[in-house]
Amino acid sequence: MDMPRLQKQYEKDFRAALVKELGLKNVMQVPQLKKIVVNIGQGEATQNIKTLEAAAAELAAITGQKPVLTRAKKSIATFKLRQGAPIGCSVTLRRARMWEFLDRFINVSVPRVRDFKGFTPKAFDGRGNYTVGVKEQIIFPEIDYDKVDKIRGMGITFVTSSENDAHAKALLDKFNFPFRK
Repeated sequence: MDMPRLQKQYEKDFRAALVKELGLKNVMQVPQLKKIVVNIGQGEATQNIKTLEAAAAELAAITGQKPVLTRAKKSIATFKLRQGAPIGCSVTLRRARMWEFLDRFINVSVPRVRDFKGFTPKAFDGRGNYTVGVKEQIIFPEIDYDKVDKIRGMGITFVTSSENDAHAKALLDKFNFPFRK
């Protein structure tokens, strides 16, 4: 299998540029993308399990990988939620699938968002990971608009090997990540 386009760019150009830019002593200190976690939470799955099955099918179409069901950690009576009840699904992407997804997300999906002004640079968690929320799953070209039963949002977390947010932001900037100016 051939190496994904963004991975080639990272290893050829971005790594050396990041060493200079961040003032690092060693190439091994350069931050890198470890994994991408895509997560859909379906609160109404407590009443209707079919919504969760549809969400899982869409997530599989978007990522090319079978999602795992996420279950409630504890019972909350006001939400009619029982411990262990399935309430969402998530996919962890690594290696080639991760690079392909990142490429499609930045270059195909994000330009399809309506009234898009850029992602906030404040969504880093302090440990070099970045989470972005997508309001509609229909921005992904893999989703057939006519077959969508309900508009779902999803959380996408980019996990990097960086210890701080500045290095992680520099890494994502190299991939032309659309941050708000």
